[in-house]
Amino acid sequence: MNKKLKLFLTIVIIVFLAGIIAYPKIKPLLAPKPNLQGRAGNGPSAAGRQILNVKGYVIQPTSLSEFVKSTGTLRPDEEVDMSFETSGKIVSIKFTEGTRVKRGDLLAKINDKPLQAQLQKLQAQKKLTESIAFRQKSLLVKDAISQESYDQVVTELQTIEADINLILSRISETELRAPFDGTIGLRYLSEGAYATPSTKIARLIKISPIKIEFSIPEKYTSEIKIGYPVTFTVDGISNNFEASVYAIDPQIDVTTRNIVLRALYPNKDEALHPGIYASITLQMSKINDAIAVPSEALIPEMDGEKVFIYKARKAQSVNITTGLRTESKIQITSGLKFGDTLITSGIMQLRQNLPVVLDTVITNQSPEL
Repeated sequence: MNKKLKLFLTIVIIVFLAGIIAYPKIKPLLAPKPNLQGRAGNGPSAAGRQILNVKGYVIQPTSLSEFVKSTGTLRPDEEVDMSFETSGKIVSIKFTEGTRVKRGDLLAKINDKPLQAQLQKLQAQKKLTESIAFRQKSLLVKDAISQESYDQVVTELQTIEADINLILSRISETELRAPFDGTIGLRYLSEGAYATPSTKIARLIKISPIKIEFSIPEKYTSEIKIGYPVTFTVDGISNNFEASVYAIDPQIDVTTRNIVLRALYPNKDEALHPGIYASITLQMSKINDAIAVPSEALIPEMDGEKVFIYKARKAQSVNITTGLRTESKIQITSGLKFGDTLITSGIMQLRQNLPVVLDTVITNQSPEL
């Protein structure tokens, strides 16, 4: 029994070693036969030549627009830090934080009692001087006094009136009034505090309309114009907002090489607030009836760029020149015409006069807005 087992194991080992030695020689015989179609599943073979299945579309007039993406910040239409023109003790605060105020509304008041006393004194002097001037004029008509005496009284009256106007101006400096309609922010002082012209009382802002400030590369300086449409979005609100450029900074930023623009949005419901980050899309040039192709259809070469079109069941290369470029499309200014069938797939496998089969043909393109 042991001899039979030893014999069996010996045979197995010999067969195993023989298989290892013979495998390299028989391996080519076991490999599958090559597909004469070039790429498996890519189409039928014609006399051993490769046929490639491709996709394409018929070129039709397209509306092509260039969009510039940027980011910006919302800013109030008007903004001012409210402070008094003179120094003094605050005797009253007339506004409530976060409420709307009208232009001319009294917001706060500084003690003006000394000025009011001076005003009363001058008003009394004016009344007395006016009476004297009236009597002097009557005497002047009768030649009872000289012209010089009358002129002195008139000059004194004019001086008192000038002093009164000066006091009234100084009294107005003790009043803090709203310079425009808007919303008053948080106040930083209380009644009884001493204020100076450098002391900020509160901030007044106007957010209807609201400004959008952003920048674009300097290469667009000659193209951008007042009135260009702007679309922007903000975090937390799904709506797209429409605005238009109303101001262009005449100077290029030497650090960023950008030009700063401002657009205006009505913001009638005051849903947008200053300081919010905005994602901005600016529409630049727009071309109607353009020949536009997908960016991936272009093949760069040393002397330019080319594309392949489908003609007579073969791929034909065409040298082209390009114009406007967008995120997904490129304008072709020469080399293609309306009605050509552009090949859009298998670009790297295409060769001049390579037989191809169109799997999908798109005959209608939606305009790129």
